[in-house]
Amino acid sequence: MAVGEASFPHMPAIDGVRLGAAMAGIKKPNRRDLVVIEIPEGASVAATFTRNAFCAAPVHVAKAHLTQTPPRYLLINTGNANAGTGSRGIADAERCCSALASLAGVDPQQVLPFSTGVIGETLPVEKIAAGLPQALTQLDGAQWAEAAEGILTTDTRVKGATAQVELSGGTVTLNGISKGSGMIKPNMATMLGFVACDAEIPAATLSQWLRDSVAVSFNAITVDSDTSTNDACTLIATGRGPQVVSAEDERRFRAALTQVLTELAQAIIRDAEGATKFVTLEVEEAASVEEAREVAFTVAHSPLVKTALYASDANWGRILAAVGRAPVEALDVERIVIDLGDVRLVEHGGRAESYTEAAGSRVMAQAEITIRIRLGRGEARATVWTSDLSHDYVSINADYRS
Repeated sequence: MAVGEASFPHMPAIDGVRLGAAMAGIKKPNRRDLVVIEIPEGASVAATFTRNAFCAAPVHVAKAHLTQTPPRYLLINTGNANAGTGSRGIADAERCCSALASLAGVDPQQVLPFSTGVIGETLPVEKIAAGLPQALTQLDGAQWAEAAEGILTTDTRVKGATAQVELSGGTVTLNGISKGSGMIKPNMATMLGFVACDAEIPAATLSQWLRDSVAVSFNAITVDSDTSTNDACTLIATGRGPQVVSAEDERRFRAALTQVLTELAQAIIRDAEGATKFVTLEVEEAASVEEAREVAFTVAHSPLVKTALYASDANWGRILAAVGRAPVEALDVERIVIDLGDVRLVEHGGRAESYTEAAGSRVMAQAEITIRIRLGRGEARATVWTSDLSHDYVSINADYRS
């Protein structure tokens, strides 16, 4: 189940970036579950990772390798998270890096591993190693859709986004893929995401721009308030295209990067486990961005709000109660205004005089809903995207390991 129509976009090849996918049988037969992404020499690579204290073995290894030498390959498997596996998991991730490095003729430290799937099970290293030759033979600059398919878990559809932006030195192309459907609550980037562009950008600058864009895209989504052990978002700049040389170049590039990451993040919410609604929470007139985010996430995480959304039940009191219990000091409820789409729900401390049940029900029946909350405390704002909570979400996660 997913909200809205979606098709995988045509992605122009990015010079030097090649992708290949294989069927390694990691969890299920006859499905792509192993992906290799080749990065050209001289490229800049930046990444953000989960802040979960039980972060997975591949997160530890990828972070370490990233500080040692410029990466040449990304190695991604689905079906097994290699998380909660202790020192054995670290050794297994390193063995997979060595297997790919041996075939590709690079150092093991030039491989960054990423995993997604069931937590607490040992990584089937032999299956991954056996699938690598097939993935390498498939390497091609046009294999974005195949790679997007090869990183899915409970997702029901592939997720991709692309953009081109004109800089003073020419056109830059950005392509990205992501996966994520459940265990989604940002604390870096709650999913796996891989984005490449052909711009020439120093690694330190690329890292800062990635963090800034993640903050308003992947870090602004939530399905179920659970932060994964394996989150990672990687950004590659091959350096084979134009430089970002002026303030206007920077503004345009960063806007395009944020656009791609936001489209990927929203695609995760549209494909959230069991989702029937895509919900935008806009909090305005806050004293700070963090305050606005706290209010938005409090509403987004409320099981009562989410089940009302699923039922198309205009139970506006659940939204009001969630706003009121957000961790914000000295909220003046007389100043708070809450709108559901084009319908005013709350003002002057209670139900708006213009509100009718019929009007609220009309908006709640829509597949895409915007809840706008004005706090009357300042000029800061934040936007968060979430989904409803359905019977199917419970079923999907109850049956996840079967």
